[in-house]
Order: sequence, then C-alpha cells, then structure tokens
Amino acid sequence: MTEAVRREPGVSGLSLVLSAWRDPAARILNIDLLTVLIAILLPWSTSGVAIAGVLWIIALIPTIDMRAFLRSLMRPICALPIAFFALALVGTLWSDASWGARLYAVSPTAKLLMLPLLLYHFERSPRGLWVFIAFLASCTLLMAVSWVVAFEPNLTLKPEAEARGIFVKNYIDQSQEFALCAVALAYPIMTFLQTNRMRLAALLTAIALSFLANMVFVVISRTALVTMPIMLAVFALLHLKLRTTILASCAAALLAVAAWSASPDLRTTTLKFFADYQQTTIQNNPSGMGSRLEFWQKSLRFFAEAPVIGHGTGSTRGLFELAAIGQIGAHAEVVGNPHNQTLYVAVQWGAVGVVVLYAMWLVHLLLFRGDGLANWIGLLVVVQNIFTSLFNSHLFDFHEGWMYVLGVGVAGGMTLRARRHDAPH
Repeated sequence: MTEAVRREPGVSGLSLVLSAWRDPAARILNIDLLTVLIAILLPWSTSGVAIAGVLWIIALIPTIDMRAFLRSLMRPICALPIAFFALALVGTLWSDASWGARLYAVSPTAKLLMLPLLLYHFERSPRGLWVFIAFLASCTLLMAVSWVVAFEPNLTLKPEAEARGIFVKNYIDQSQEFALCAVALAYPIMTFLQTNRMRLAALLTAIALSFLANMVFVVISRTALVTMPIMLAVFALLHLKLRTTILASCAAALLAVAAWSASPDLRTTTLKFFADYQQTTIQNNPSGMGSRLEFWQKSLRFFAEAPVIGHGTGSTRGLFELAAIGQIGAHAEVVGNPHNQTLYVAVQWGAVGVVVLYAMWLVHLLLFRGDGLANWIGLLVVVQNIFTSLFNSHLFDFHEGWMYVLGVGVAGGMTLRARRHDAPH
C-alpha cells in the first residue's frame, strides 16, 4: 500500500483512530500521530521517546507493502544506515571488550534502523509537516519553561544541572534544539515575508528571537555557539542574494557585539575555550575543551594501530584504560567516548567505518537538494549533525541521534513524496 485511502466524508479523526483495525486511512493516521508524539516527547523525555518508538513500529508493521518496502531499502539513503548498524554488529567479533560492553556499544547505532522506516512511511503520508510543527511547539514550551527556571531555579527537575535555566535533560541537548529551531524558522519567515503574510512572519520571528535570547542570556553550549554561525551561513548561501547576505552579515555582527556586551554568560562560555586549553595543557587538569584535545590525540593513536577495521565494537574504553596506566591528571582520564564522531567510529571500525559514516552523511545531504521547507529542514538537520559531531559523538547520543533520525526520516520522506508527485507520469 503506497497511498492512504481517502476517508469518507463525516468520519471524524477520532473514529479513524479507533477503527484502525479495519480502515487503512486510520492506520496511516495513527502512525502519523505516534510520530507527532515522538516529536513532542523528544525535548522532554528519553524513556517516553523509546516507548513511543516501539509503539510506532508495532503500528507500522501491518501497513507495510513488503515488495515496495524492500525496493525502498535498496536506495543508498536507506541501505547505508542499515550498513552502519551491521558493521557495529559484525565489529563485535574482533573486539577485546567484554560482551556486555560490545552489545552496549551496538545499541547507539540501532536507532539508525528507524530511518528506512520513516522514509518509507512519510513518502506515502501527507502529514510530515505535523511532526515539525509538533517539535517546534514542544521546544517553544521548553524555552518558556527555561526562562521561568532561570528566574526560579527551585522549579527545575534537574537540581544537579551544570547550568541555570535547565528544566529537564542538560544544556547541550537544550542548545541543540533551540539552535535548530531558531535557524530552521528562517526559511518560513522568508517565505511569509515574500508572500506578504506579515502576521505569521512576525509570530515566527518573535519565536526565533526568543530562542536566540534564551541562548544568549540563559545558557548555551559551546558546540551550539560554534555551529550556529555555520548553519546561518548555509541559509544565506542557499536562499539570500549577495547584497542581502552582506547586509544580514553586518546586522548579525552588530547583534553579536551587542549580545557579547550585554551577556556575561555568553562571554564566560566563549572565554572558557581558552581557559580550558591552558588548564589542561599547562596544568594537566581535566577540562572541557582541553580534555577533548587529549581524547583526540589518543584516539588518533588508537586508529593508527588498527587503521582498516579498527579495534572492534565497544573497545574504546578499554583502550583509554590501558593508555591511562601510569598517568596522572588529564592524561589519566578514561572515557568510552572521545567526543568526536569520526574518531569514535575510526577507533572501533577503522577506515571502513569512517567511509560508511561519511557516505551516509553525503547521500542524506544530496537527498535535500532543491527548494522547499522539507528540503531546508532536512539539510539543516544533516549540517547540524555533521558540524556538532566535530566536538561530540552526536549521531550516537540518544537525543541528538533521534533529532537526526526523525528530521532526516520525515523530511526525506516528504521530499521523496513531492518528487514522485512532480514526476511526469
């Protein structure tokens, strides 16, 4: 089945949900609503996303046209995520880690198996936009709560949080969400301005500025601080004329100077790059950026020892433990994640893993060539994941990994659906 059956006039959405067992249109609607639920829960709850994801798969299975689905799996956009998971699974065979550590290291790649399913479903469903609206609404609510918690810290559910303004999860996840939403809104704002829909443009502009203000005056991660200008540059290169780009760059520079002057938190976050470097390289004390440099140097050495297929799935922590013997301070830190996606892959699966990783990123980037909101969101999700993965292993992290899977899966399905409908018959 490739198309949802049109529902009869007078049949309510609730009736469709309850009659899913006999109505194909209701089955599709239920899957769409579960995807919306995942998008709503993602900024708030890890376990909620996992439970909704399982329900989503259960709801999807009866609707699959196996022949069409198998054909879709042959496309590189679907085959490469599957290949990534398969490599992690096979990589357990040459790892020296315990089997518990090997299987635990496989689990972060399992979410990539959702990508082919999401691409298949939203190639046939017309409701992909619902998912993005739900995610934006959920992040907007979280942003409002963040402002409240910034002024009344006792309301937080994370009393151990490293920064103020955090209600759930952590400041890194929150910054990734807010940065993505703020930059993604640039496209619909531009579209509404071009079509003279000023009220909608003003509303979305206010929301985007609220996200930016929260990151400037409440809390922002250093990863978001580095990658947001890149994301904005991508938008300018793709969607603005040269003169407009120059004017926008000048305006952005003035706003950056004003934000720097007005926000002590922003200055502290920026200057921490240099303080961390000196703290680790001179004093040999663990620090954020300084420790990352130490992790990267060791990871490059591990990669050089097994450059083709790596040390195997789950081997990273054991290698750091061996390297820490006889060391002190930052040199003795033991981690299971070097905080760089490429190196994390290279240590475990060598050059083979790096090729699969970059090939997947590339085919997903190429998927979103062209104009339109779905192409813009999908492209932005991939660009954000690539550049934030310079400082973290965000494809394997639960929250950022699900942002990638959900964003690419839904936007990719919408893009494929639009191309199929536009193709000559």
